[in-house]
Amino acid sequence: MRTAVAEIPDEDFEQPSGCTGWLVRDLVCHLVIGAQDVLITLVTPAETEPTMDAVTYWAPAEPGEGPPDELIPRLAAAYGEPRWLKFHFDDVGAAAGRAAELADPGARVSTQGEVLTVGDYLSAYVLEWTLHHLDLIAHLPPAAEPPAETLAATRATLEKIAGTPFPASFSDKDALLISTGRRPPTAAEKAELGPLSAKLPLTLG
Repeated sequence: MRTAVAEIPDEDFEQPSGCTGWLVRDLVCHLVIGAQDVLITLVTPAETEPTMDAVTYWAPAEPGEGPPDELIPRLAAAYGEPRWLKFHFDDVGAAAGRAAELADPGARVSTQGEVLTVGDYLSAYVLEWTLHHLDLIAHLPPAAEPPAETLAATRATLEKIAGTPFPASFSDKDALLISTGRRPPTAAEKAELGPLSAKLPLTLG
């Protein structure tokens, strides 16, 4: 993800991202905040038993739930030049990555009033950042896609959230895009989805 952001030409920061209403610069600003959250959570230990795991962390939410995101475009615009956003994300993202590598996967941490193991918390972020990697490059071809292993891991988590596997004929990328509403299924894909199509798209809280 850090490499993908670093390689975006400055002029493309004004292009739309795959997140409705957000430019690429807005999404990168959101990623900075996410990396900060990882750092904060990894140094917020918890003594009680976990209250959720990597799947229930992303349990489907009703549309409109969650904090308002109008602030993100304002913050992104305040950076001025794209190089400052690139620098901040690379700096904080690298720190979050180092912290994740050093953390004990079995340790328990607290975030948003919930308790998870470090392993489950980081797995939840694999899902978020893999989807956002696809959002980042949605209108910026040709750009490097997320690693195959993160696409596969994210698909596995989304299938658990949906309660059923996606059609085997779907590539991991297509499964992610369709199940989260990032693109509509074709008529043939909808037929393959069968009853599952009524549950889609998944709205993740």
